[in-house]
Amino acid sequence: MGKAAARREHRYFCRTKAGWLTLCLLLLCVLLLSLRFGSSGMDWQSFFGGLLRQEGFEAQSVILYSLRLPRLLQGVLAGIGLSVSGVLLQSVTGNDLASPNIIGVNAGAGFAVILILSYFPAAVMGLPLAAFLGAFLTTLAIMAIANRVDSSKATVILAGIAVQAVLSAGISFFSLLDTDVLVSYNYFSVGGLSNSSIDLLWLPGTIIFLGLAVSLAFSGKIQLLCLGDSMALSLGVKVKQVRMLCLVCASASAAAVVSFAGLLGFVGLMVPHISRKLAGTQTAPLLAVSAAVGSILVLTADLVGRTAFAPSEVPVGIVMSLIGAPFFFILLMRRRSARPC
Repeated sequence: MGKAAARREHRYFCRTKAGWLTLCLLLLCVLLLSLRFGSSGMDWQSFFGGLLRQEGFEAQSVILYSLRLPRLLQGVLAGIGLSVSGVLLQSVTGNDLASPNIIGVNAGAGFAVILILSYFPAAVMGLPLAAFLGAFLTTLAIMAIANRVDSSKATVILAGIAVQAVLSAGISFFSLLDTDVLVSYNYFSVGGLSNSSIDLLWLPGTIIFLGLAVSLAFSGKIQLLCLGDSMALSLGVKVKQVRMLCLVCASASAAAVVSFAGLLGFVGLMVPHISRKLAGTQTAPLLAVSAAVGSILVLTADLVGRTAFAPSEVPVGIVMSLIGAPFFFILLMRRRSARPC
């Protein structure tokens, strides 16, 4: 059995040393390109001069450290947070179409933002905090509803759908009351990486990495959940508690991303599927590979949005939608009854 398991493990590209090395090199390449290219032109000499803060390249240094580096960090954090959230949700719900949307992240964040825009339009600086609190509190409400019933996979999904419907109706209602609010909300709902500085990323970054660390620590028990609730219970897993812990980590990670990137879609849906092809279904390596793949995907989409129509810019959320919508349709057509893990 040991040899058979080893052979199965090495079927996956990212379960080998060469695969991990390739993935890391690809991530480093995307990080470099994200710093090098943008809406403003910069040759390689100017790039390295600005990167090393050499004399005569002060303007390039400002562009790199004040504009592109914060944007790069946002892309990495968004990729990690949404990808880890997607893996956890698809694992604990047994639904291969699950994404952060299913736990009310987008609806909760959107409703909180539109409330602030409607009643406190001057409090623009409070929008990130409002988005995080709206997303996280909505998820807690969904979990409370599910916990009051039976905390099963189906109950969590149905509770999420019901709460999202109510909040979406509220968003539509406030949008109709004031067209100016609708314009501001649309900018938030598209999703982008151009509104934050490094100083404002430490808190969401801490939440995202804490969620990843907790998920890795409980990866063995999460893996057993994929066998079904009855089997997991027989193996000593506290199913209810582990599922709730996963939902908290997933919602906190996704909410942290929403606080600085807006409603960035499809990452949490696509990345877990891509990563399973590369790393298999074991939770720990799947989480690690998903974090890297998510970062690569978001940074690449952002790079395309910045350079394809330079000096104009296409928000990363629009680029992700152009990629994610066809992926979703293909996934629907190829969907099987088997669970994703």
